[in-house]
Amino acid sequence: MDKLLKYINNLAGPAKYSFATQCGTSIGYLRKAVSKGSLLSPALCVLIEKHSNMQVTRKDLRPNDWQDNWPELVKAA
Repeated sequence: MDKLLKYINNLAGPAKYSFATQCGTSIGYLRKAVSKGSLLSPALCVLIEKHSNMQVTRKDLRPNDWQDNWPELVKAA
């Protein structure tokens, strides 16, 4: 989750909101999830990975169970 926060913080003002919108959520939700250590849904993790151009990956966001959600990544690893 630290990687997500760092990514968001490095975006320019309007780009932050554009990123969140592309992911179907808000900057407020993402910041709150990071601060609380919330588990993001698999669908949101995929969108974050896609719209961050792989700078924040599904593995980064779900380090303890990514292989359960995306078994195809196990074969690639």
